[in-house]
Parts: sequence; structure tokens; C-alpha cells
Amino acid sequence: MANRSYFSYLLVVLIVLILMPPSSQLQSSQAWTLLRLQRLLNFPFGLTSWDSRTDFCNAEPNPSVTVVCYEESITQLHINGNNSSSRLPKSFSIDSFFTTLTRLPNLKVLSLTSLGLWGPIPAKISRLSSLEILNMSSNSLDGTIPSEISHLKNLQTLILDHNILGGRLPEWIGSFPLMAVLSVKNNALNGPLPVSLSSLVSLRLLVLSFNAFSGPMPDLSSLANLQVLDLESNYFGPQFPSLSKKVVKLVMRNNSFKGGIPSELSSYYLLQQVDISSNRFVGPFMPSLLSLPSIQSINISGNRFTGMLFPNTSCNDELKYVDFSSNLLTGSLPTCLSSRSKNAIVLYSGNCLTNKDQIQHPNSYCQNQAFAVDLLPRKEKKTSVHKAVVALSVVGAIVVALIVAFLLFTAIRRGHAKSVVKRPPRRLIEHASNGYPSKLLADARYISQTMKLGALGIPSYRSFSLDELEAATNNFDTTTFIGEGSLGQMYRGKLRDGSLVAIRCLKLKKQHTSQNFNRHIELISKLRHRHLVSALGHCFEYYLEDSSVSTLFLVFEYVSNGTLRSNISGQKLSWTQRIAAAIGVAKGIQFLHAGIIPGLFANDLAITNVLLDHNLVAKISSYNLPVLAEIKAEVMVGTTCGSKEHVRRTLHEEKVDIYDFGVILLEVISGRPITTRSDAKLLKDQLQESITADGAARRRSIVDPVLRKACCSDSLKTVIEICIRCISEEPAERPSVEDVLWNLQFAAQVQEAWRGDSNSSEDSPLSPHTPALRSSDD
Repeated sequence: MANRSYFSYLLVVLIVLILMPPSSQLQSSQAWTLLRLQRLLNFPFGLTSWDSRTDFCNAEPNPSVTVVCYEESITQLHINGNNSSSRLPKSFSIDSFFTTLTRLPNLKVLSLTSLGLWGPIPAKISRLSSLEILNMSSNSLDGTIPSEISHLKNLQTLILDHNILGGRLPEWIGSFPLMAVLSVKNNALNGPLPVSLSSLVSLRLLVLSFNAFSGPMPDLSSLANLQVLDLESNYFGPQFPSLSKKVVKLVMRNNSFKGGIPSELSSYYLLQQVDISSNRFVGPFMPSLLSLPSIQSINISGNRFTGMLFPNTSCNDELKYVDFSSNLLTGSLPTCLSSRSKNAIVLYSGNCLTNKDQIQHPNSYCQNQAFAVDLLPRKEKKTSVHKAVVALSVVGAIVVALIVAFLLFTAIRRGHAKSVVKRPPRRLIEHASNGYPSKLLADARYISQTMKLGALGIPSYRSFSLDELEAATNNFDTTTFIGEGSLGQMYRGKLRDGSLVAIRCLKLKKQHTSQNFNRHIELISKLRHRHLVSALGHCFEYYLEDSSVSTLFLVFEYVSNGTLRSNISGQKLSWTQRIAAAIGVAKGIQFLHAGIIPGLFANDLAITNVLLDHNLVAKISSYNLPVLAEIKAEVMVGTTCGSKEHVRRTLHEEKVDIYDFGVILLEVISGRPITTRSDAKLLKDQLQESITADGAARRRSIVDPVLRKACCSDSLKTVIEICIRCISEEPAERPSVEDVLWNLQFAAQVQEAWRGDSNSSEDSPLSPHTPALRSSDD
């Protein structure tokens, strides 16, 4: 039986080697690895359709499995099962499973959730040295977190939720310079937290809930990017943690925190949710929390907060959930809470408030409880009449002063409101901040880090001040104006260091805060590639009155050698150089589709949006940034697009770019401007007729006259064939971007061999003697 199983195993390998579709461009050894993983996981539901004929790289992603390839290797593997409540069979070996995984050395994202994995995480996980995101939540992993994970220096996200891991959070956890997400909720981890957590300067999400951690929190005030801190159901305490003021979500429910709320909490201007319920907090509640500019949810229930609530206390309009239950509050519920809509939830039972629609204690109860924990001064047994009269006089004077102050404040505020209506908006400039951009990473969405930016000469992404941009453009002088479209004006600028930039100015028609753009800015900052016009930074301009954003400035590198069309029409490019430019565009498309998550599709590619730098390297200057799409939607409210291609975008987005690329190839081949879809169809039909055994002469009659004697017939035919496939009417018939690249690279090599010209490498960034067609820096 063992021999039979072994030979069956070899047969599968042989079938993979023979039948692997050439369009997938995936190494056969990696395809075999996926089939081996399928077997080790006991053929889970999402993987049952895998076999030797599966085109893994081009398979449609689904909730159960996603495979992403980049340049012949698997870079992302997501497998989501439905086996979170049970384990794989006893025959399963997690050591063998990870041995197989290490045969995918270029993995950057590994997500294995709800698969029934069990056993300790093997030490050989360190061999996956390219990992940037690791998610193994909802399994039955046990033991401690192995120290070998510390070898994964590129790790940005580590999610081990819902397992049975024990021991302490190791001290080396602070050694990841790029760590943005750390989540280990619902395990059996215990002990105090390591002080090294304060070294994770890139950390944005820290989730430690439902473990057995104890002791004081380390000082996290140095984590300027931290936005989510979830400590629920542990034994942390007694001091309130020290945090940066940029926290968005703070959950400390069911711990051992004591004392009062630090006054700094009222200055957390980005705070949206705070839950400090079921602790041992005492002292006065701060009503100012209700009016924080971003607050949406407050839960202080199950503590010993005191103080009097007043009807005229103000609240943020976005506040949708408030729970004051089981405290020692007196007075009356603020009108801004009692008048909330039915969609809002306000809970306040178990206090001593005058509102009786939820169960309340008598006023004496709250006073006695406050005395019991020394929150209020105890009364003296003997009090002189003189002291009582003096005390009443002082209290009366204070009350009168408060009433007068309130009336004055109301009058001033009304007058100020009227002046605001009449006064034109003023602008507030955001100055450069190295801590920006930031994004709430509620899920671990993968954004690839381009590790060789220095080699490409691209400086680090940063935020600019408006002063810098005005200095770079001479206050946006008309001489620096490049052009204008539906998405704002473009200006050319020169920074203080002498580098040239292109600045897009986006005027906003409705109110936005800078936080509305966080996820967009995060994505833009990662769009940096040899064949993209890369983003260098951004700047916000604000209205002073409401702090909403009036203008968004996006700063890009400036490419000064003209468009691909202008270089073709000006007869500046040889056939070799045109193929090289087409390869560059294809590599840019490949990066947009598979080099980042979420990928960018339907990028409205056009030959006029392809720029060439001084080395004739092609760069895509326009791509489908979500922020631009949102702003365009604001500008074009009520308009529709009747193009058949636009109707199909939701189903075949990746193939929309392939079609547009095919149109670019038509112009590269013919040298004629293609301005309409009918132009493209007419030229495509002519090329289609020329692809015959005796069509070489006809092909040369269609090609740009400048190239007729300077291009190899086989090279030209290969480019024409892939071009025709790209502009197929049916999206499913269009090739993958990997298939496009393979054919263009083949055409380039055939052309170089035909020329036999020693100067060919000087005419183009390509060289037939090096694997530049798949260079690592691309």
C-alpha cells in the first residue's frame, strides 16, 4: 500500500509538470506544492476543485481560497476553511505542513484561518523570510509563540487570534520595525507585557483581549501611530495606560484598572470609541468626553464614577451609543442624549438620576456609596450655625456667578455664529508630519513594501506643508500650470532640494475630514514602482471654521521626457525601444493588479498617460486611485457612462486594463493615433487579416513606416498577435498580464537576435544578455 501511495504521489507530480498551462507562468514545483498542501489539509471544501489542470495564478478568487502570483512565483496564499471548532485528523503533522510551505519562498502573505490546524507553530516558519503578513487565526495552535518568528524582519501583520497559545508575549516582539498589526486575542497568554512593545513605532492596531495578561501596561505614549488598543477581559491595572493622542478605538473593558480618568483623555481628538466598563474606576466623570470631535461610542458602566449631569451638557452629533449604567451619577441626563433618535442607544440605569424611565437608586444611595469609597468628604457631627451660613452664602454666590457666566457665554456664542455665517472661509494649513499617513487597520489588508526605492531614486513618502508647495510653484503661478481635467488642476513644481514634482490640486465639494482620507493616503504612499509615476506625498488645506478639508494636494514625481505618443509621433523610438516601453507598461499593470492589496483595476490606461523618463523608461502616470474615484463621483453626480466596457467593469476589471493596453499596442505598432473605439476595431481587423502565412508584406504595410525596414518579421508578428488578443470583445478571451509580458519579452529577444547590433543595449533599457525582462527591481 505504501508503494502504491508513493507512485500515486509521483504521478500527480508528473501530471503537473506536463499539463501546467503555459499562461499561468507559475513554476511547476510551486503548483505541486499547492496540491501537496491540499492533501495535507485533508481536501477542505474550498480546495476540492484543485487538480493538475488548475491555473492557480488566474483562478477566480473566492471566500475560501485566493492565490496571487507575481513574476512566476506565489506571493500570497489565503485559505479560509470552516473547521474552526474541530481539529484535523491525528495523522496531520504541522511540521510536514510547514515543510511544504517553505517551498513557496516568495510568500509575502500567508493566511490560514479556520482550517483545524493543531500543534505548536514549528521553528521552520523562519524559512518564510519574505513574509509581511501572517494570519493563522481560528485554529487549535498550542504551545508558546516560537522565537523563530523574530527572524521574519519584514513582518508587518501578525494575527494569531482564537487559538490556545500559552506563555508570555515574548520580549523580542518589539524587534519588528515595520509591525503595524499585532492581534493575539482569545488565547491563554499570561503574565505582564514586555516593555519592548513601546519600540513598535509603526504599530497601529494592538489587540490583546480575552487572555490572562496581568500587571501594569507599558508606556505606549511613544507609539504615535497607534489607533486601536483592545485590552478587554484581562487583569491589567491599576494605572490608566499612557497613550498617544491619536487613538481612535480604546477598549479596556473587564480589567483591574483603578483611580480616575486622566484629564488627557478629553484631548483625544480622534477618539471614536471608548469602553472602560467593568473596572474599578472612581472619581468624577468628565462630561467633556461627550463632545469630543470624533466620538461615537462611550461605555463607562460598572464603575464608581460620581458627579452631577446637567441637561445643557453638549454632545457630538455622531454619538450613537452611551452606557452610564451602574455608577454613582446624579443630576439629570443631558438633553442631547435624552432626545437622541431611535437609532441611538443611551443606557443609564443603576445611577441616581432624576430620569425615571430606567431604574434609578435614590439620591442617598449614591452619596453613601461615594462616602464608602472616600469619594466625598464625610460630614462632621457638630457644625456651627455660623459655618453653615457662610457655606450657604458661598454656594449661593457661586451659583449666581455660574448663571451669569452661562448667559454671557450663550450671548457671545450666538454672536460668533452669526459672524461665521457672514465671514468668508479661512484656510488652515497642515504642516509636515512624519507620523502621517495613518489608517485604522481593522483587517490585515496587504500592501506590499517596495524595498528598493533607494535604488530607484525615489525619496520617502511624506506629508508636505502648503508653504512648501507654494514655494515650489511660485504661489501656483500660471507659468507652472500643466493642465486641468475633471479631477483638478496639475502644476509643475521645484522643491528646495532641486527635484521636480507634479502637484495635483483636488478641490472638494462637500465636507470631509482628514480622517476620511486615511485609507486612501495609506494606499497612495505604497504606489511606488519603476514603471509608475510614483507618489511622493500629500498636503491638506482646511477651512478654519469647521476643520473640514477644502483641498487635497497629491505630489508625484515629475517625468519630463514627454508621453509615449509624442515620442512615437516624433519618430524618436526604434522598434526595440517601443517594445521596451510596452514591457514597462505591462509590468506597471502587473504591479497594480498583484503587487498590492487591494489591487487597482480599470485604470483608464491611455498612451497619453504613459510617460518616458530621460532613460526612456515607461511610467504609467494615471491609475484608478479610490480617492480620485470618490471625488470624481462628487463632481459627476447624475451622469452615467454608457460604454459597454464600463458596464462590464465590475465583472472583468482586470481585463479592462488588458483591453486598454491592447489599444496602446495598436498605436505602438502603427504609429497612428487611436482616438475612438471604432478606430481600434478597424485597425485590429486589418492586423487580423495580415496574420497569415503570406501576410508578412501586408503586415509591413500596416506598421509605422519608420519601422518597416528596422523590425524583424517574427518579432512584429508576435506583438501583433498578442495585441489582437488583448482587444478581443469578450473579456474572458483576453490574455493575462503575465501572458502579455511573456510574448513581449519573447518579441524583444527575437528582435535583438535579428539585429545583432552591439549598440542595441544602448537604444533601450533592455539587454539580451541579462534577465532584465524580469529584473528584480521591477
